[in-house]
Amino acid sequence: MVDLPFDVDDPRLAAAAWSRVAEPPDQHAGALVDNLGATEALGWLTAVAAGRVDPGGEPWVRAVAGWVPRLENLDIRRELDTLDRLGGRLVLPGDPDWPTPLDDLGVERPLALWVRGGAIVQGRAVALVGARACTSYGEHVAADMAVGLAEAGTTVVSGGAYGIDAAAHRGTLGVDGVTTAVLAGGVDRLYPVGNTRLLEAVTTSGAVVSEVPPGSVPSRNRFLARNRLIAALGAATVVVEAAWRSGALSTASRAAQLSRPVGAVPGPVTSMASAGCHRLMREQGAVCVTEAAEVLELVGVAGEHLTDDDRPVPAGLLDDLDPAARRVLDALPLRGSAPVTNVARAAGLPATEVRAALGHLELAGRARRTGSTWARSR
Repeated sequence: MVDLPFDVDDPRLAAAAWSRVAEPPDQHAGALVDNLGATEALGWLTAVAAGRVDPGGEPWVRAVAGWVPRLENLDIRRELDTLDRLGGRLVLPGDPDWPTPLDDLGVERPLALWVRGGAIVQGRAVALVGARACTSYGEHVAADMAVGLAEAGTTVVSGGAYGIDAAAHRGTLGVDGVTTAVLAGGVDRLYPVGNTRLLEAVTTSGAVVSEVPPGSVPSRNRFLARNRLIAALGAATVVVEAAWRSGALSTASRAAQLSRPVGAVPGPVTSMASAGCHRLMREQGAVCVTEAAEVLELVGVAGEHLTDDDRPVPAGLLDDLDPAARRVLDALPLRGSAPVTNVARAAGLPATEVRAALGHLELAGRARRTGSTWARSR
């Protein structure tokens, strides 16, 4: 019997609990909650965990195997208490301040948003993203573009990271504009630490947002997952600088999948920091933009200039690992080692799938076995 220490019939507690149980983006969890509601879905899961209900076909057996380990010691009230101490709030689909553009994600829509600050998006929004290791040129363009967008009453959305993200947030704050940072970890752990003061300033202008609860650690898989939220929140996505392989290209690809227009800022042909932008324009139909006015034109057409053939598709730009192996590698501790059960709980995957992924990672030289535990390869 699986008994949770909180009221599973409380819709807000149940939705918050699902954001802890399911590792985003989880299409099975999204479909289950959409069809049953968070409370009935959580009740079904606890019944399955207790052996009273058959989960159904193989996809559901695999999904449940990833969820059940996270039920152990689950008391979502702790995370909600942390959020309350930070002056934050939980925002659910259907709430007055829920950003409806996220609904375009379908079953990959967040199950809940953990928010510090004010409105997540005020009016029209544009996502400004780019390389962490940016050049002074890229930093200047991002800040200048953010200033123009903010002065036009546009919310600037980015990821709070070093480089282009930080320049976009700073530019917006410099003219008292509204900016929102979407984090890969919990809102109690402002990341990166070097941007703590900047992110605290963002909470006074717009909001710092995450789809995972307080206490959640940012990981590569969560950075990739949060990119879809940045893309969905913006009426357009602009990549200011990006290397040939860059997380910003993932955001652009997700924006195009959502029929959002994508812009890219050109740079020197000799600059590796602009190689990804040039690639977007050459191969994937991104629109060349150089200033805020051109971005606003891009938002005005709202994707009408793109045909289905023009829109970018995911091209595996970021990693040579399959999704399961990527999540398992993320779940391995940075220092020391962990048994398979701990890795499975952290990754939100069945133990059998984790063992298979660890085998592949070991063959690839990315993980190593140390007795009964596993560690990252040095």
